[in-house]
Amino acid sequence: MHPLRVFLIGLFLASTLPAVAQTLQTTEFNQLRLQRTRNSMLVLGGWAVANIAVGAVAMGRGNAEQRAFHQMNLGWGIVNLGLAGAGWWTATHTDPSSFDLYSTVQEHHRLQKILLFNAGLDVGYVAAGFWMQEKAKTVDKKAEQWKGFGKSIVLQGAFLLVFDVSAFFYLNGLESKLQPLIRGNGEVGMLLRF
Repeated sequence: MHPLRVFLIGLFLASTLPAVAQTLQTTEFNQLRLQRTRNSMLVLGGWAVANIAVGAVAMGRGNAEQRAFHQMNLGWGIVNLGLAGAGWWTATHTDPSSFDLYSTVQEHHRLQKILLFNAGLDVGYVAAGFWMQEKAKTVDKKAEQWKGFGKSIVLQGAFLLVFDVSAFFYLNGLESKLQPLIRGNGEVGMLLRF
């Protein structure tokens, strides 16, 4: 084989090694990110199932406030189960190798932003629940229902706040694995002397 051809093939192979190494590292990162997303969705799904089960059994018992509390928990459970199921399905059916470095960083930060946005909504839920409990003191009709619904919304908002903040930090724990991909690790290189 001609020496120039060997040199050009070697140059091509050496130039593709960093890309191959980065692709493997990016795929590994996405596998971890998707696994953490699945784990988070299992936690949310467990909370949802517990709310559905307890709410279904208890919403027909007790006074009007207790029935309203469990009825609202049942409703939140159904919504949260749908969200958890969709998130889990997406995380299990996403190919970790389908992301390049740019889309990996973009998706990772998008998920973090969603969790922080949701945490802000959760604070609003808690505030709305407290407002409903206060409103129960001034309404003539269905005061117990207002109070029960309000207590449920405080509980659900507080759980979701803890969940979203925890999931944010759980995903944020991958930042140390993402930064070397962004900077490049400098382990593969080529030196040409003339």
